[in-house]
Amino acid sequence: MRVVIAEDSVLLRAGLVEVLEKFGIEVAAATADADGLLKAVGQHQPDLVIVDVRMPPTFTDEGLRAALVLKRQNPDTKILVLSQYVEERYATELLSEQTSGIGYLLKDRVADVREFVDALNRVASGGTALDPEVVAQLLVRRRNDPIDRLTRREKEVLALMAEGRSNSGIATALVVSDSAVAKHINNIFTKLDLTESPDNDHRRVMAVLRYLRNEP
Repeated sequence: MRVVIAEDSVLLRAGLVEVLEKFGIEVAAATADADGLLKAVGQHQPDLVIVDVRMPPTFTDEGLRAALVLKRQNPDTKILVLSQYVEERYATELLSEQTSGIGYLLKDRVADVREFVDALNRVASGGTALDPEVVAQLLVRRRNDPIDRLTRREKEVLALMAEGRSNSGIATALVVSDSAVAKHINNIFTKLDLTESPDNDHRRVMAVLRYLRNEP
């Protein structure tokens, strides 16, 4: 895997480079601002982009806006966003652009190196990797939203789906059987009016995004 990193913190940027290289991941470029990110992606065509939300010059949403530009230029671009805090508006905007190859993690998750690298691989493969805190905030819904149709257990399953967990991973987390997880997921699809499709992964992503986008 080849990645481009955009992170204004010198220490974190250097740390990311060191960690990724230890796991055999090539860092094609590591830049400190959004302009550098856009140039580096154009030059190196990486498999994955890691970008901080807040970068120079205003330290507001430069990284997020650059990520949106990259997605609009090439929807197949895989992007993992890092943020110090849960930026609900930013997360929702990015997730509304594309249904795959997106991650949003809080920076303190980087401390768990193996979990972080697993998230990178998942996003690079076209999956999703959403921080549990991000999921918790974005799953807050208005009345009469389809989330009201779900049981508490189904909401727990959906939250774990949003984190990118497999059926077996969900089963382990909830201490239930794989068949029980499959039943819950089918119930979620039904209650969200997601018709049966040969592309099961697509329905999983659509189920998560229907909540994250706050759509009925």
